Amino acid sequence: MQLRDAPRTSAPDPAPVPAAAPRAWLLRPAGAVWFVLLAAVLAARAAHVAVADAQGGMDNAFVVHAGQVWLHGGAPYGDRRFLYLPSAVLFAAGQALLPAAVLRVAAPVVCVGLVAAGWWCALRLFRVPTRSRFAVLGLLGLVLCWAPVGHLIDLGNWTAVGALALPLALLLADRGRWGAAGVVLGLSVAVKPLLVPVALLLVLARQWRALAWTVALPLALSAGMALVMPDPGGFFTRTLPFLLRGGDALMRPFDCSLPAVLPRLGVPRTAAEAVALAAAAAGVVCAGRRWRRADPGPARLADTAAMLMLASYLVSRPSYEHYLVVVVPLLVAGVFEAGAAARSPWFWAALMPQAPGFAFPGLEASTRRAFKDVVSLCGLALVLALRCVRPWPGGRASGAAGTGGPAAAEPARLGTGRR
Repeated sequence: MQLRDAPRTSAPDPAPVPAAAPRAWLLRPAGAVWFVLLAAVLAARAAHVAVADAQGGMDNAFVVHAGQVWLHGGAPYGDRRFLYLPSAVLFAAGQALLPAAVLRVAAPVVCVGLVAAGWWCALRLFRVPTRSRFAVLGLLGLVLCWAPVGHLIDLGNWTAVGALALPLALLLADRGRWGAAGVVLGLSVAVKPLLVPVALLLVLARQWRALAWTVALPLALSAGMALVMPDPGGFFTRTLPFLLRGGDALMRPFDCSLPAVLPRLGVPRTAAEAVALAAAAAGVVCAGRRWRRADPGPARLADTAAMLMLASYLVSRPSYEHYLVVVVPLLVAGVFEAGAAARSPWFWAALMPQAPGFAFPGLEASTRRAFKDVVSLCGLALVLALRCVRPWPGGRASGAAGTGGPAAAEPARLGTGRR
């Protein structure tokens, strides 16, 4: 009798790793140790500035000095490096009233807090769990592995206000509270007019009441302060011409806008300004196309606002690399959205020149840093522009409802009551 061959047995195939496994791991709640580590890193960053600078950073010292001058009856615009609207004198005076020991600690702590709060608002905008591993690792990465955040904290620059105001305004707008978003933008402009380009987003959205708040608040505060300060016209006669000339010898080497960098490469100034204007105009067109595409979800707001900001950085003088802190965390927080700019490897390649330890021959001197900075600025603008002008694979399904992404991780807390 012929025996049949026994069926062959083989080891079972290993279970395939789901494609969403890394995302699922990142969206799980982080343990207490993670938050202790995060708090320690943020505290150490603030403490470093408190030890090194008595007024919370070089840039913060300029505004504190202007506030002290005004409190003693002088004209704040006597110092050309006070580059803000008259409304900002009120906030500068508030800092000038603090004892030196308090200011030394409070300024870097507030700066770190503003950056962290902006990251939190960006996560909320994209319905990413704020207690997730991604939330902790993202903020740690921004503070430890990306130089602009460190430079912003070291300088104590008021750009930190914009780093909170933009994602907070977009979060409010996403929930239908456009008026409140306009108030946030208006107060931010009153402190530092960095977010003025976002007014175009309100025009695209036809949110005229929000636009009115954005314009009226800084104008009203500036007019009020102009009545109680000597020579308020100095903003127009000294500060604006100083900015249009690109600042002074201290500022120009760090300016990464195209009108500042291209002449250093031998491009005639007129041609450099024409190229910058054309690039900025193209960025505005891309932002308009992104808005008109009307995809569902918060990415429409974030992409449009970020594109408008990057377009302004290309042409406005001065533009510094720490201005990117207003835009990059917002884009990184949206990485789970289908077709997000942060999913492109070119997005991360554009950030590489800003990584601590990144070295390039001839560009390590601080006065040549702008050449690395402009690569990051132009790279980010190009990547986002491509995202704006055409939908990427899966892009039309963006948003919580279409991707099954972060919103599914906490539907009870964030999935309802958005409008």
